[in-house]
Amino acid sequence: MSLEDAFADGPAFVPYLAAGDPDYESSLKYVEALERGGADVIELGLPFSEPIAEGPTIQNAVVRSLEGGMTPTRFFEFVEDLDVSVPLVCMTYYNLIYRYGDESEAQRASNTSGETASNGPRPFVEKAAEVGIEGLVVPDLPAEEADPLREACDEFGLDLVFIVAPTTRGDRLDRIMEQVSGYVYVQARLGTTGAQSSVSDQTGSSLERLADYDVPKAVGFGISSGDHAERIVASGADGIIVGSALVDIVAEGHENGDDAETVADRLETLARELKDGAVAGASQRPPHPERT
Repeated sequence: MSLEDAFADGPAFVPYLAAGDPDYESSLKYVEALERGGADVIELGLPFSEPIAEGPTIQNAVVRSLEGGMTPTRFFEFVEDLDVSVPLVCMTYYNLIYRYGDESEAQRASNTSGETASNGPRPFVEKAAEVGIEGLVVPDLPAEEADPLREACDEFGLDLVFIVAPTTRGDRLDRIMEQVSGYVYVQARLGTTGAQSSVSDQTGSSLERLADYDVPKAVGFGISSGDHAERIVASGADGIIVGSALVDIVAEGHENGDDAETVADRLETLARELKDGAVAGASQRPPHPERT
């Protein structure tokens, strides 16, 4: 199934977890629980030591994953070991993509300043396609610098998802939307990721600015409940992206020493609540003009 297919039949629920958090085997169970809970697409975080777009919740997940031995090569093994049928999107930072294959395993996950020659993004994208990744989200890659990655994604059939902030407008917005495919990640609020208690009032205006672009709009940053999901989809979103609220469940289970099956059940329960909320929100929207 492609990302396009995932958004074709109603609002898509796109959960995020950091691969390997808190350990490899538990993380496999947690990701598979998200599909049982109704995920249409799953974003898998490939941990990087400088996750500039992330708040404390996901930063801590990244640390747990790195301490557990997650690397790019191990990440690709993780994807191959997963028993899921929904599309998978890799969310990571450009250094890991650009330097893949050039350095030792010990360096790849943390190096930010190496000076050896690089093969660029093509080897990473080729490997991602080989293991079944359908798309990439790269928060620190400006659209103006994305041509090499876009070309590699086109060559190997991957989508390239960009994040649009509430402040993104004008020529910069046009440039992003020229490069994006699969879906556009609509940042619901300024700042970093993290579960919130309310829906940002910036969401509606952000969706309005994107209304004329023919690509699914998935809203993320701060969604933590079925009510949030319902309100965001009712306001016009084609999908919801949820990370921190799910990572919080993983963190709590790890801190309390809970077994993986118990944590997986909690993840499945919240996933189902979020998916049901998104579906309820879609029922409140007027019919699409083309369908009347």
